[in-house]
Amino acid sequence: MREPHGLVAGIWWALAWIGAIVAIAITADSAASALQLTGVPDPGPLTTYGLPALTVIGEIAAAVALGSAVFAAFFVPPQSDGVLDVGGFRAIRIASTGALVWAICAVLLMPMSVSEVSGEPLSTTIQPANLWRVHDQVADVRTWFWTALFALIAAVFARTTLRWGPTFATLAFAILSLMPAALAGHSSTGGDHDIATNSLILHILGATLWLGGLFAVVTYALAHGHWRSLAVRRYSRVAFWCILVVGASGVINALVRISIGDLFTSDYGRFVVAKAVALLILGGLGAWHRRRTIAALDDDGGGARSLFVRFGLVELAVFAATFGLAVGLSRTPPPGLDTQQPTIVETVIGYRIDEPPTFARILTDWRFDLVFGSLAIVLAVVYLRGVWRLHRRGDAWPVGRTVAWLLGCLLLLFATSSGMGVYGPAMFSVHMIAHMMMSMMVPVLLVLGGPVTLALRALPPAGRGNPPGPREWISEAIHSLPSRIVTHPGIAATMFVGSFYILYLGGLFEAVVPYHAAHLLMNLHFLLSGYLFYWIVIGIDPAPRQVSPVAKLGIVWGSLPFHAFFGVALMMTSTVIAESYYRSLHLPWDIDLFDDQRVGGGIAWAAGEIPLVVIMLALLVQWRRSDETQARRYDRRAARDHDAELEDYNDMLKELNNRR
Repeated sequence: MREPHGLVAGIWWALAWIGAIVAIAITADSAASALQLTGVPDPGPLTTYGLPALTVIGEIAAAVALGSAVFAAFFVPPQSDGVLDVGGFRAIRIASTGALVWAICAVLLMPMSVSEVSGEPLSTTIQPANLWRVHDQVADVRTWFWTALFALIAAVFARTTLRWGPTFATLAFAILSLMPAALAGHSSTGGDHDIATNSLILHILGATLWLGGLFAVVTYALAHGHWRSLAVRRYSRVAFWCILVVGASGVINALVRISIGDLFTSDYGRFVVAKAVALLILGGLGAWHRRRTIAALDDDGGGARSLFVRFGLVELAVFAATFGLAVGLSRTPPPGLDTQQPTIVETVIGYRIDEPPTFARILTDWRFDLVFGSLAIVLAVVYLRGVWRLHRRGDAWPVGRTVAWLLGCLLLLFATSSGMGVYGPAMFSVHMIAHMMMSMMVPVLLVLGGPVTLALRALPPAGRGNPPGPREWISEAIHSLPSRIVTHPGIAATMFVGSFYILYLGGLFEAVVPYHAAHLLMNLHFLLSGYLFYWIVIGIDPAPRQVSPVAKLGIVWGSLPFHAFFGVALMMTSTVIAESYYRSLHLPWDIDLFDDQRVGGGIAWAAGEIPLVVIMLALLVQWRRSDETQARRYDRRAARDHDAELEDYNDMLKELNNRR
């Protein structure tokens, strides 16, 4: 495979400068109004125009890093021994460079952010002493610090990776490097910031993967990669879903920030329309690629490759301009921003809460969670698609497993999007009910659904000599070293039970509860730690470790008492956990925080009873089936050798009797 390093670098920097020029142009149009609204002195052109230019250069570098890491992990196959092939190795090295550039841009954006919010020139704020003095006071400095840290770790992993497995570490930290910026900006303040932030997370992830993946496949085609047809087809499937995610999340985010009537009467609205038009152009180019150039790549002709590359470069240029437009949009004040005066609850949580919770309100007051609510729906649809695929093939799938999985998805949706999700951030007792659902009830039902077994049966095998596909990826992940580590009974039980004590009794909850990101991370931790624990205990899917039914019973009885004791300890706590946070909400009804916390402790104490009954029933059923399987295996072996084992045993008894 050829190595057009200079051409790849040229494309990269051309995209960066296209985005930077667009961002600077939009910033120039709105800089004066932004300064007027904030009342901050002009920090100078170096900050005013350098900050958006550096931001878009860094974001394009982040897209290159993420897309190249995904390319190495999924778009081209590794060698048979697990070592990356030449295309994957080249992509992961590009990912390393992209992550390093992203980290450098984030570091440089720290003093620029201080300059912007203080009005001081960059020559003053760039001094280390001044930067250190204000790093706790300027939120953007902390944002860019964590961005730089995660990006640097991603760069190190990518630089030291030679095998297929470790590429996932690069992928994970590349995604993490996008989160601080996604959780900041316009979407993190004001009313509805929960919806705005969640939609922005999905929007940034989708757009970054879309651009980065395209960059990876175009540069791979430029290098005459052997698997270019396979890589482009796999990217095409990913790009299709990216288009849907970016489009839907962009519309939701825009509607939170602006009314439809302001779309054509304000600068912010016109930029939103321009961004929507750019998205439609990108979608049209992608559809044209899918119908024309991708099909032609199968012929392995140089003309088809050249056509794909040319139109891919055009699409990349539109992407870069769109990224610049997005950065400029993020620096443009939305219309009416200076007149918005949200309530205290709206400022902290993101929405109004006017009445105390009742059973009817818990059931009827819905506020859809774009992250976990969407996850619940996607999990249900994907599972049903797998069941339907088996049904069309004539294979049976137990109805009980389907029912368990769908109930788990429904309960996940209810815990995050119903009144549970609405009142959870405002009341400790409701938060604890949602916590118990997410960690002890939803995972039990999902584990009993057997999703891995369904996937391994529904997905077609790659076949001998063909590149591995999703079925092989799942099998490799199950038997990987990280999987063996996290499914160790001691580690899984500690993550499941120990996190309760650390979070609530160790002071962590009080420190993080005001932040929307913390609620997302808590929900994710509850769900994953519970799933790992119950996968070991009652899982029907293949697992890295084989645990006997007696050992599983021991794990349950050894772990759940600690959970019950946690609930008792919570009820006996003499201080209110996160008291300052809950009092700062000034809810419009009287609430005794001590009583509410005791209710939460009682819920935690009693919540283990229902899952315990389900677990015991599942273990008894699995134990009985294990005995039946063993008995059938013994009967088949006896039929083959005419019960030789029993005959040998009887002969031994006869010999012992004769010796007497």
